[in-house]
Amino acid sequence: MSLIITGSPGVGKHTIAKSLAKALDYEIFDINKIALESKLYEKTNETNDVDIIKLKKILKKKISKKSIIVGHLAPYALTKSQVSKAIILRKSPYKLSQIYKKRKYSKKKIAENLASEILGIITYDTIKKFGKNKSFQIDTSSKSISKVTKTITDILNGKSKKELIDWLSVVTEKKDLQTFFSY
Repeated sequence: MSLIITGSPGVGKHTIAKSLAKALDYEIFDINKIALESKLYEKTNETNDVDIIKLKKILKKKISKKSIIVGHLAPYALTKSQVSKAIILRKSPYKLSQIYKKRKYSKKKIAENLASEILGIITYDTIKKFGKNKSFQIDTSSKSISKVTKTITDILNGKSKKELIDWLSVVTEKKDLQTFFSY
């Protein structure tokens, strides 16, 4: 069974996966890269739609036991039996907004990704798919790569408490709902 690193774009999935793979001597499988190499993307206006059914079949054949599967599509492309733990990386929408602007995302893409992070869409889908006991959230907003890597290794060794991340409450308390949900 494999370890999943998932979360919204810009939360640090690939950076953390590389650090963790080195620490654990695991192989990395990048879902987006596999989908791209397998020509499973269909480019539409601002998105790349992926044939999830075909992707599931490919991942079933490729994945080894000592592997890290990285990508925001993980909860949609893997089965519960393929996963030992699912790590959901989260980042403050205030910091993500800056990252998306640097990446030159369109206003629409920024709004959609920030709304998804604030509402916890990937978190919800991951927990629903793999279960509460296998799913762990980590706030990467102010943590170093080594700190996040250590937190994940602690989770794998049963030495970490569960984090509860609720950006909606943070944004609401700061009276910023209009800022993030005005598009």
